[in-house]
Parts: sequence; structure tokens; C-alpha cells
Amino acid sequence: MKTWKKCLIVICALAMLVPAFGCSEEGPMEKAGKQLDQAADDAADAAKKVFE
Repeated sequence: MKTWKKCLIVICALAMLVPAFGCSEEGPMEKAGKQLDQAADDAADAAKKVFE
């Protein structure tokens, strides 16, 4: 096999591994999304208490 084909195979293999080992830190949008989810859950709980 030619050298450039070997390099291409290695590059493709590494490119497939990148998503598996992506960043583990939460970004600001993920944190905001979690806060919105929590607020929606709190609002649903409050609405249930009102209609009990």
C-alpha cells in the first residue's frame, strides 16, 4: 500500500475517534439549557400544587 493511502486511513480513523473523546466540560449553552429545564420542572410542580 502506498504511503499516502496509509496516512489517509490513519487520518480517517482518528477523525472517527474525535467525537468519542470530545470535550467533557459543559458550555454556556448547555448550562443555560439545564437551567431552563429546571425552571420548567419547577413551574410544572407549582401548577400541580395549585390545581390539587
